[in-house]
Amino acid sequence: MATSSISSLASSFASLSFSSQVSQKPNALAFPLTKSRSLSPSPKSFTTLRVSAAVASPSEPFKDLVKTRLPGGFAAQPIIGTGRRKCSIARVVLQEGTGQVIINYRDANDYLQGNPLWIQYVKVPLVTLGYEGSYDVFVKAHGGGLSGQAQAISLGIARALLKVSASHRSPLKSEGLLTRDSRIVERKKPGLKKARKAPQFSKR
Repeated sequence: MATSSISSLASSFASLSFSSQVSQKPNALAFPLTKSRSLSPSPKSFTTLRVSAAVASPSEPFKDLVKTRLPGGFAAQPIIGTGRRKCSIARVVLQEGTGQVIINYRDANDYLQGNPLWIQYVKVPLVTLGYEGSYDVFVKAHGGGLSGQAQAISLGIARALLKVSASHRSPLKSEGLLTRDSRIVERKKPGLKKARKAPQFSKR
């Protein structure tokens, strides 16, 4: 009996088959493939907006004022003076008014950036004679910087005041307002870094 039972168990075990197929990547998960979407915007996705706004220039009202006050332009005016400083040239016209100063169709404080020293250069000739509220000043200036233009305007105003009355020469001259400042930057020399600055000397 024992031998028959053992043989029957052996035959039953032989009939059984075990599958030993194990995935080499047990943690790998398979997902269905989807179409990739590019994040770069298409040219048709955005609409360009073009806004054009006409902004009035602040010099436009001053241009109209100058045209009405100076018919024929600067050259046609009787009281005119030309001042120069460094590379700056200023043509100045005086008219009876309230002391308004217009430089290149802009207010003097705006044009000279509110610098008190440059504004003082412009007003010194009028203040010297007590005319700071008696004349309007119209200026065309070009060349150089704002400092040079302010000093050129000062000389131009002083020369224009001489055409108002010859008696103005003495007080203006005593203040040095009629002297043309001829100082300019010295030219650079070949072999030097600036006008007189030489490169550092090395003996070895």
